[in-house]
Amino acid sequence: MKLLLDIVQAVLLVALAPLVRGIVSRIKARIQNRQGASVWRPYSELRKLFAKEDLVPPTASFVFRLSPVLLFAVTVAAAAFIPVLHASALLGTMGDFILLAYLLAFGRFFLMLGAMDGGGAFGGMGASREALVSTLAEAPLLLALTAVAVVARIATLAGIVQWTLQQDFFRLSAVHALAVAALALVAIAETGRIPVDNPTTHLELTMIHESMVLEHSGPSLALIEWASAIKLNVMIALLIALFAPWGMATAFTAAGLAIAIAVYALKVAALAVVLAVVESSVAKLRMYMVPDFLGVACALSILAVVFTAVMR
Repeated sequence: MKLLLDIVQAVLLVALAPLVRGIVSRIKARIQNRQGASVWRPYSELRKLFAKEDLVPPTASFVFRLSPVLLFAVTVAAAAFIPVLHASALLGTMGDFILLAYLLAFGRFFLMLGAMDGGGAFGGMGASREALVSTLAEAPLLLALTAVAVVARIATLAGIVQWTLQQDFFRLSAVHALAVAALALVAIAETGRIPVDNPTTHLELTMIHESMVLEHSGPSLALIEWASAIKLNVMIALLIALFAPWGMATAFTAAGLAIAIAVYALKVAALAVVLAVVESSVAKLRMYMVPDFLGVACALSILAVVFTAVMR
Protein backbone atom coordinates (compact mmCIF):
# COMPACT_ATOMS: atom_id res chain seq x y z
CA MET A 1 0.00 0.00 0.00
CA LYS A 2 2.80 2.41 0.90
CA LEU A 3 4.65 1.77 -2.37
CA LEU A 4 1.44 2.27 -4.36
CA LEU A 5 0.76 5.57 -2.61
CA ASP A 6 4.33 6.73 -3.26
CA ILE A 7 3.88 5.99 -6.96
CA VAL A 8 0.53 7.83 -6.99
CA GLN A 9 2.19 10.88 -5.41
CA ALA A 10 4.84 11.06 -8.12
CA VAL A 11 2.27 10.51 -10.88
CA LEU A 12 0.06 13.29 -9.48
CA LEU A 13 2.95 15.78 -9.47
CA VAL A 14 3.71 14.94 -13.10
CA ALA A 15 0.17 14.62 -14.44
CA LEU A 16 -1.33 17.65 -12.68
CA ALA A 17 1.60 20.00 -13.34
CA PRO A 18 0.02 21.60 -16.46
CA LEU A 19 -3.21 22.11 -14.50
CA VAL A 20 -1.35 24.03 -11.77
CA ARG A 21 0.22 26.25 -14.42
CA GLY A 22 -3.21 26.80 -15.97
CA ILE A 23 -4.71 27.74 -12.59
CA VAL A 24 -1.97 30.30 -11.94
CA SER A 25 -2.52 31.84 -15.39
CA ARG A 26 -6.30 31.97 -14.88
CA ILE A 27 -5.96 33.64 -11.47
CA LYS A 28 -3.54 36.19 -12.93
CA ALA A 29 -6.04 36.96 -15.67
CA ARG A 30 -8.81 37.51 -13.12
CA ILE A 31 -6.61 39.79 -11.02
CA GLN A 32 -5.79 41.80 -14.15
CA ASN A 33 -9.51 42.03 -15.02
CA ARG A 34 -9.20 39.69 -18.01
CA GLN A 35 -11.25 36.59 -18.74
CA GLY A 36 -8.20 34.42 -19.35
CA ALA A 37 -7.89 31.02 -20.98
CA SER A 38 -9.23 27.77 -19.58
CA VAL A 39 -7.21 26.07 -16.84
CA TRP A 40 -7.05 23.06 -19.19
CA ARG A 41 -5.33 25.01 -21.95
CA PRO A 42 -1.80 23.74 -21.08
CA TYR A 43 -2.99 20.19 -21.75
CA SER A 44 -4.38 21.25 -25.11
CA GLU A 45 -1.10 22.94 -26.02
CA LEU A 46 0.88 19.84 -25.07
CA ARG A 47 -1.41 17.65 -27.14
CA LYS A 48 -0.96 19.91 -30.18
CA LEU A 49 2.83 19.97 -29.78
CA PHE A 50 3.07 16.18 -29.49
CA ALA A 51 1.12 15.91 -32.76
CA LYS A 52 3.45 18.25 -34.68
CA GLU A 53 6.67 17.52 -36.51
CA ASP A 54 9.94 17.78 -34.57
CA LEU A 55 12.16 20.15 -36.57
CA VAL A 56 15.92 20.29 -35.95
CA PRO A 57 18.33 23.04 -37.08
CA PRO A 58 20.74 21.78 -39.75
CA THR A 59 23.77 22.64 -37.59
CA ALA A 60 22.50 20.79 -34.49
CA SER A 61 23.85 17.45 -33.31
CA PHE A 62 22.19 14.58 -31.44
CA VAL A 63 22.53 16.66 -28.26
CA PHE A 64 19.75 18.94 -29.47
CA ARG A 65 17.29 16.03 -29.70
CA LEU A 66 18.49 14.35 -26.52
CA SER A 67 18.42 17.38 -24.19
CA PRO A 68 14.59 17.68 -23.91
CA VAL A 69 14.30 13.97 -23.11
CA LEU A 70 16.99 14.17 -20.42
CA LEU A 71 15.46 17.36 -19.01
CA PHE A 72 12.06 15.70 -18.73
CA ALA A 73 13.54 12.52 -17.22
CA VAL A 74 15.48 14.25 -14.42
CA THR A 75 12.51 16.53 -13.63
CA VAL A 76 10.21 13.52 -13.28
CA ALA A 77 12.84 11.86 -11.08
CA ALA A 78 12.91 14.98 -8.89
CA ALA A 79 9.13 14.72 -8.45
CA ALA A 80 9.58 11.24 -6.98
CA PHE A 81 11.47 12.71 -3.98
CA ILE A 82 8.64 14.92 -2.69
CA PRO A 83 6.15 13.69 -0.06
CA VAL A 84 2.67 14.89 -0.99
CA LEU A 85 -0.10 12.84 0.63
CA HIS A 86 1.88 11.19 3.41
CA ALA A 87 5.33 11.48 4.97
CA SER A 88 7.11 9.26 2.47
CA ALA A 89 8.33 9.42 -1.12
CA LEU A 90 9.07 6.93 -3.88
CA LEU A 91 12.81 7.68 -4.12
CA GLY A 92 13.40 8.93 -0.59
CA THR A 93 16.83 8.10 0.79
CA MET A 94 19.46 9.52 3.16
CA GLY A 95 20.56 12.96 2.00
CA ASP A 96 17.95 13.03 -0.75
CA PHE A 97 17.51 16.82 -0.53
CA ILE A 98 21.04 17.18 -1.94
CA LEU A 99 20.22 14.79 -4.78
CA LEU A 100 17.01 16.74 -5.43
CA ALA A 101 18.95 20.00 -5.77
CA TYR A 102 21.40 18.47 -8.21
CA LEU A 103 18.70 16.79 -10.27
CA LEU A 104 17.21 20.25 -10.82
CA ALA A 105 20.70 21.50 -11.68
CA PHE A 106 21.16 18.68 -14.21
CA GLY A 107 17.87 19.64 -15.83
CA ARG A 108 19.06 23.23 -16.28
CA PHE A 109 22.37 21.95 -17.65
CA PHE A 110 20.69 19.78 -20.29
CA LEU A 111 18.39 22.65 -21.30
CA MET A 112 21.35 25.04 -21.67
CA LEU A 113 23.28 22.42 -23.63
CA GLY A 114 20.43 21.98 -26.08
CA ALA A 115 20.01 25.74 -26.46
CA MET A 116 23.69 26.23 -27.34
CA ASP A 117 23.73 23.20 -29.66
CA GLY A 118 20.88 24.72 -31.67
CA GLY A 119 23.30 27.34 -32.96
CA GLY A 120 20.96 30.30 -32.52
CA ALA A 121 22.17 33.59 -31.05
CA PHE A 122 19.22 33.89 -28.69
CA GLY A 123 19.72 30.31 -27.45
CA GLY A 124 23.29 31.08 -26.44
CA MET A 125 22.22 34.33 -24.79
CA GLY A 126 19.48 32.59 -22.82
CA ALA A 127 21.87 29.80 -21.81
CA SER A 128 24.40 32.28 -20.43
CA ARG A 129 21.70 34.06 -18.45
CA GLU A 130 20.32 30.77 -17.16
CA ALA A 131 23.83 29.76 -16.06
CA LEU A 132 24.08 32.96 -14.03
CA VAL A 133 20.67 32.48 -12.39
CA SER A 134 21.25 28.80 -11.63
CA THR A 135 24.69 29.47 -10.14
CA LEU A 136 23.26 32.10 -7.81
CA ALA A 137 20.20 30.01 -6.89
CA GLU A 138 22.00 26.76 -6.08
CA ALA A 139 23.72 27.92 -2.89
CA PRO A 140 20.61 29.32 -1.12
CA LEU A 141 18.62 26.25 -2.15
CA LEU A 142 21.12 23.87 -0.56
CA LEU A 143 21.73 26.06 2.50
CA ALA A 144 18.03 26.49 3.25
CA LEU A 145 17.38 22.75 2.93
CA THR A 146 20.44 22.04 5.08
CA ALA A 147 19.23 24.41 7.80
CA VAL A 148 15.86 22.68 7.99
CA ALA A 149 17.55 19.27 8.01
CA VAL A 150 19.85 20.34 10.89
CA VAL A 151 16.89 21.51 12.96
CA ALA A 152 15.01 18.25 12.32
CA ARG A 153 18.26 16.29 12.86
CA ILE A 154 17.58 14.05 9.88
CA ALA A 155 18.84 14.18 6.30
CA THR A 156 15.82 12.87 4.40
CA LEU A 157 12.92 14.92 3.09
CA ALA A 158 10.45 12.34 4.40
CA GLY A 159 12.11 12.46 7.81
CA ILE A 160 11.94 16.26 7.89
CA VAL A 161 8.26 16.11 6.98
CA GLN A 162 7.59 13.51 9.69
CA TRP A 163 9.39 15.70 12.25
CA THR A 164 7.47 18.81 11.21
CA LEU A 165 4.14 16.97 11.49
CA GLN A 166 4.90 16.40 15.17
CA GLN A 167 5.53 20.11 15.82
CA ASP A 168 3.10 22.88 16.68
CA PHE A 169 2.84 25.40 13.82
CA PHE A 170 3.05 28.34 16.23
CA ARG A 171 6.23 26.98 17.82
CA LEU A 172 8.35 26.66 14.71
CA SER A 173 11.70 28.40 14.97
CA ALA A 174 13.17 31.43 13.20
CA VAL A 175 15.15 28.96 11.10
CA HIS A 176 11.96 27.88 9.37
CA ALA A 177 10.89 31.48 8.73
CA LEU A 178 14.24 32.32 7.17
CA ALA A 179 14.41 29.06 5.22
CA VAL A 180 10.90 29.36 3.77
CA ALA A 181 11.61 32.94 2.68
CA ALA A 182 14.86 31.87 1.01
CA LEU A 183 13.26 28.87 -0.69
CA ALA A 184 10.35 30.99 -1.93
CA LEU A 185 12.77 33.38 -3.64
CA VAL A 186 14.75 30.46 -5.06
CA ALA A 187 11.55 28.81 -6.31
CA ILE A 188 10.70 31.96 -8.28
CA ALA A 189 14.15 31.92 -9.89
CA GLU A 190 14.18 28.16 -10.48
CA THR A 191 10.82 28.18 -12.24
CA GLY A 192 11.49 31.31 -14.30
CA ARG A 193 8.64 33.38 -12.87
CA ILE A 194 8.31 37.13 -12.44
CA PRO A 195 10.30 39.11 -11.26
CA VAL A 196 13.29 36.98 -12.39
CA ASP A 197 11.87 35.91 -15.75
CA ASN A 198 8.60 36.28 -17.62
CA PRO A 199 7.26 32.96 -18.98
CA THR A 200 4.91 34.78 -21.39
CA THR A 201 7.34 37.32 -22.83
CA HIS A 202 7.97 37.67 -26.55
CA LEU A 203 10.65 40.35 -26.30
CA GLU A 204 13.86 38.52 -27.13
CA LEU A 205 16.20 40.85 -25.23
CA THR A 206 14.45 40.10 -21.91
CA MET A 207 14.09 36.33 -22.36
CA ILE A 208 15.84 33.68 -20.30
CA HIS A 209 13.93 30.41 -20.48
CA GLU A 210 11.95 31.28 -23.60
CA SER A 211 15.05 32.19 -25.58
CA MET A 212 16.51 28.74 -24.90
CA VAL A 213 13.52 26.95 -26.44
CA LEU A 214 13.08 29.09 -29.57
CA GLU A 215 14.76 26.46 -31.78
CA HIS A 216 12.71 23.55 -30.39
CA SER A 217 9.38 22.43 -31.80
CA GLY A 218 6.93 19.56 -31.75
CA PRO A 219 7.41 16.79 -29.16
CA SER A 220 10.75 18.24 -28.01
CA LEU A 221 9.12 21.55 -27.12
CA ALA A 222 6.24 19.68 -25.47
CA LEU A 223 8.68 17.82 -23.20
CA ILE A 224 10.43 21.08 -22.28
CA GLU A 225 7.17 22.86 -21.46
CA TRP A 226 5.88 19.88 -19.49
CA ALA A 227 9.16 19.67 -17.56
CA SER A 228 8.88 23.39 -16.77
CA ALA A 229 5.36 22.86 -15.41
CA ILE A 230 6.53 19.87 -13.37
CA LYS A 231 9.35 21.91 -11.83
CA LEU A 232 6.85 24.58 -10.75
CA ASN A 233 4.64 21.89 -9.22
CA VAL A 234 7.65 20.27 -7.51
CA MET A 235 8.77 23.56 -5.93
CA ILE A 236 5.23 24.23 -4.68
CA ALA A 237 5.01 20.69 -3.28
CA LEU A 238 8.44 21.07 -1.64
CA LEU A 239 7.42 24.27 0.16
CA ILE A 240 4.20 22.63 1.35
CA ALA A 241 5.92 19.42 2.47
CA LEU A 242 8.70 21.10 4.44
CA PHE A 243 6.83 23.99 6.04
CA ALA A 244 3.11 23.13 6.02
CA PRO A 245 2.70 19.35 5.92
CA TRP A 246 -0.20 19.25 8.39
CA GLY A 247 -3.14 17.41 6.89
CA MET A 248 -1.10 14.59 5.38
CA ALA A 249 -2.45 11.10 5.91
CA THR A 250 -1.04 9.36 8.97
CA ALA A 251 -2.88 6.10 8.25
CA PHE A 252 -3.65 4.35 4.98
CA THR A 253 -7.42 4.76 5.16
CA ALA A 254 -9.82 6.06 2.54
CA ALA A 255 -10.96 8.92 4.79
CA GLY A 256 -7.40 9.92 5.68
CA LEU A 257 -6.29 9.92 2.04
CA ALA A 258 -9.37 11.88 0.96
CA ILE A 259 -8.67 14.52 3.60
CA ALA A 260 -4.98 14.62 2.59
CA ILE A 261 -5.90 15.19 -1.07
CA ALA A 262 -8.42 17.93 -0.21
CA VAL A 263 -6.02 19.72 2.16
CA TYR A 264 -3.16 19.52 -0.33
CA ALA A 265 -5.38 20.93 -3.09
CA LEU A 266 -6.30 23.87 -0.86
CA LYS A 267 -2.63 24.54 -0.08
CA VAL A 268 -1.71 24.47 -3.77
CA ALA A 269 -4.59 26.81 -4.55
CA ALA A 270 -3.44 29.21 -1.83
CA LEU A 271 0.12 29.26 -3.16
CA ALA A 272 -1.20 29.69 -6.71
CA VAL A 273 -3.11 32.77 -5.56
CA VAL A 274 0.00 34.15 -3.82
CA LEU A 275 2.12 33.57 -6.93
CA ALA A 276 -0.49 35.19 -9.18
CA VAL A 277 -0.76 38.22 -6.88
CA VAL A 278 3.02 38.64 -6.78
CA GLU A 279 3.37 38.36 -10.55
CA SER A 280 0.54 40.84 -11.07
CA SER A 281 1.98 43.32 -8.55
CA VAL A 282 5.64 43.56 -9.52
CA ALA A 283 7.51 44.10 -12.77
CA LYS A 284 10.24 41.91 -14.17
CA LEU A 285 13.65 42.86 -12.82
CA ARG A 286 16.37 44.03 -15.14
CA MET A 287 19.01 41.38 -15.63
CA TYR A 288 21.65 43.16 -13.57
CA MET A 289 19.20 43.26 -10.63
CA VAL A 290 18.70 39.48 -10.55
CA PRO A 291 21.96 38.83 -8.61
CA ASP A 292 20.71 41.24 -5.92
CA PHE A 293 17.39 39.38 -5.76
CA LEU A 294 19.12 36.03 -5.31
CA GLY A 295 21.66 37.66 -2.98
CA VAL A 296 18.78 38.29 -0.59
CA ALA A 297 17.86 34.60 -0.79
CA CYS A 298 21.47 33.65 -0.10
CA ALA A 299 21.66 35.98 2.91
CA LEU A 300 18.43 34.56 4.34
CA SER A 301 19.65 30.98 3.91
CA ILE A 302 23.00 31.80 5.54
CA LEU A 303 21.15 33.35 8.48
CA ALA A 304 19.02 30.20 8.71
CA VAL A 305 22.18 28.06 8.98
CA VAL A 306 23.69 30.45 11.57
CA PHE A 307 20.50 30.29 13.63
CA THR A 308 20.75 26.51 13.76
CA ALA A 309 24.00 26.93 15.71
CA VAL A 310 22.42 29.56 18.00
CA MET A 311 19.47 27.26 18.75
CA ARG A 312 21.83 24.50 19.85
